[in-house]
Amino acid sequence: MAATTRMTRQKKVIIDILKNTKNHPTADWIYEQARRIIPDISLGTVYRNLRQLTQSGEILELNYGSSYSRFDGNPVPHYHFVCENCGRVYDVDMPVLEKIEKEVEKKMGFSVKNHRLEFYGVCSDCQQKVRVD
Repeated sequence: MAATTRMTRQKKVIIDILKNTKNHPTADWIYEQARRIIPDISLGTVYRNLRQLTQSGEILELNYGSSYSRFDGNPVPHYHFVCENCGRVYDVDMPVLEKIEKEVEKKMGFSVKNHRLEFYGVCSDCQQKVRVD
């Protein structure tokens, strides 16, 4: 983890918001929550702090190729499931496959720093809605 920058009130609020949600929110959602605590915070301040927190390794930025990223307050390596129906992102509770990095290094001759694995499908809530409809 890289050295962190100065902990401002805005940064602390953003970290607290992310640590207290499991919904992997967008910057806009984080901004709306932060405004409840700091009414005069700007969207630019939120984006700037999210970038700094991502660069310092305190949070994760999840980019799925759309026009916006989602953010995760849990920087410990873990996997995600993305529902293709509702777009929600869930943490997957399973051990990180550390051996796979060594296999890639051995097979390809690369030096692997980390890896990202995501699962895609339909979440249980959306499956249940289909059964009900």
